[in-house]
Amino acid sequence: MSSFPSFPSPSEPGTPMAASPLTRAVLEIDEYASGLGWDQPARLFALVDTAKLRAQEPGLAAQLGLDETPGNATSLTPIEQDELPRGTALDKFLGTIAWPDAVVGCALTVERLMLPPSAEGTVPNGMNEKQLAKWVAAHPDRQEVRMTVAVLRDGARESALRLREKDSPNEVLTGADLVPGLAEALAATFEG
Repeated sequence: MSSFPSFPSPSEPGTPMAASPLTRAVLEIDEYASGLGWDQPARLFALVDTAKLRAQEPGLAAQLGLDETPGNATSLTPIEQDELPRGTALDKFLGTIAWPDAVVGCALTVERLMLPPSAEGTVPNGMNEKQLAKWVAAHPDRQEVRMTVAVLRDGARESALRLREKDSPNEVLTGADLVPGLAEALAATFEG
């Protein structure tokens, strides 16, 4: 673990109140990543039960600024992990992760280029991954997007998508199945 970012509590302005602890954690991570600006590397977070963290690691909880607020009784605390190794494919890196039992979930925030569904029919056939990435980067309808995806050991999932052109907390799309492939890759870090 490299750094312990200060995430806004769910009651602070800027982070909308959400129904589930997982949704709140995803929105907190999205807001944190937003504060760092765009063109950032992927970031991996362990998700821990806030109440258990306060009970078992009071020093770390104090360092993270976690208070005894009753509203935080069922919350999750994201803890940023060391920077992902440069030059390593994300799927290969995720395949090397094994979480300790205290980690109840994990999240990843990553920036990507996307095309609207209307552009899918125009993708040239026979391109390798590198050629396809170059083609998408040059496409006039491309969109830069930051995806924050989280999974829990029990299978729960949540995602947040933020378009660069609509970079506002009020424009963040959330849903459990927005980035299913990345959610599957994160869930696999808890298997075995």
